[in-house]
Amino acid sequence: TLTSESFGEVANKVVTRWNEDSLIWTLAADGTMTVSGKGEMTNSPARSNSNIKKVVIQNGVTSIGNDAFYDCSSLTDITIPGSVTSIGDSAFFECAELTSINIPEGVTSIGACAFYNCTGLTSINIPEGVTSIGGSAFESCTGLTSINIPDGVTRIGSSAFFECAELTSIKIP
Repeated sequence: TLTSESFGEVANKVVTRWNEDSLIWTLAADGTMTVSGKGEMTNSPARSNSNIKKVVIQNGVTSIGNDAFYDCSSLTDITIPGSVTSIGDSAFFECAELTSINIPEGVTSIGACAFYNCTGLTSINIPEGVTSIGGSAFESCTGLTSINIPDGVTRIGSSAFFECAELTSIKIP
């Protein structure tokens, strides 16, 4: 069950907090969302929230759920810890201002449409542990110019790089 609390003015900052089972989502006035606790993201309060500029996921969170940051149009920066093992479908769908992302070594799968229409992304390094990249995972990432796909990837879904017109360098095992 997702619940919301508004703390109003706390140390001169407006803070909103959501509880999702064992995870706590906190959004500060400066646009920084922190996700803390242990377990999987399943019911994100962040969808289509244009106030989110930066996301810090703390160690203990094990997955970035489907649609977690869907259409967060102002999101420019995200920190993902090594405890995360999967990035769900449409997790960063249409986060056009996201310019780079560091996917940690523990991630094994990138879901369908995970970075669909993230036009600000210019390059991405997929870590060795990833074995599958979902369909349309990077579709319409028009700023994407290079990508390295590690040897462990055994499945790349259809249209994974469709309409990536600037993609000039790709390493496929």
